[in-house]
Amino acid sequence: MTRSKSAARPAPSPARRRIRGLDAEQRSAQRRSQLLDAATELFAEHSYSGTSIEQICQRAYVGTKGFYDHFDSKEACYLALLEQLTAQIQQRAAAGAAAAADLGWPERAAAVVDAFVHAIADDPRLAKVTFGEAGGISPTVEKMRRSNRRWAAAFLDREWAGEPADDPAVQRARLALALAAIGGMFELVADWLHHHDDGEAPDGAETLSTDLTAFLTVLHAGRGAVAAE
Repeated sequence: MTRSKSAARPAPSPARRRIRGLDAEQRSAQRRSQLLDAATELFAEHSYSGTSIEQICQRAYVGTKGFYDHFDSKEACYLALLEQLTAQIQQRAAAGAAAAADLGWPERAAAVVDAFVHAIADDPRLAKVTFGEAGGISPTVEKMRRSNRRWAAAFLDREWAGEPADDPAVQRARLALALAAIGGMFELVADWLHHHDDGEAPDGAETLSTDLTAFLTVLHAGRGAVAAE
């Protein structure tokens, strides 16, 4: 007796089943990406506090079960989004520094600042999500923000001085100055973002680049003057 095709060929397991050319793992990754894209849009439009999980799911065309497959809470979703956007910004800044590695400080500073500004200003939603929404959400988010600032401070210190100082006290003082500089830079970004959204005379990315470069130039000059004493 001839076996039927259905008997001869077992159905694929759920894990291997493909829908629209995607397997289960790929579909899961796609849903996660859709959720993060939707969260970016909604947090930028309505703020973190003004956005619900249901709204994120509706915008992403993903069910709430799909949301909780990836994130335990709205805060967890925001943390994942902040981590993703921060990595993109860091990569752009590092690439700008690498491309300008053979230049003197003024030209190198301008190149790094330009890369940083374009990383956050080419899509204004990214600046809103990373700089306009991160403050005051939760202690966990604040911890990530502080970690990001320390990374930026260490990055700036390397651009300023190259190798770490042999004396731990000197290196600590260098990092403290760099951390204060990063705080000033991020405040300029926040102020730019506020004026950019005031609906009257929004400042362009060039204005932000000019302000940040001027700020770093003054700090670098002062740093050099103190070191020369």
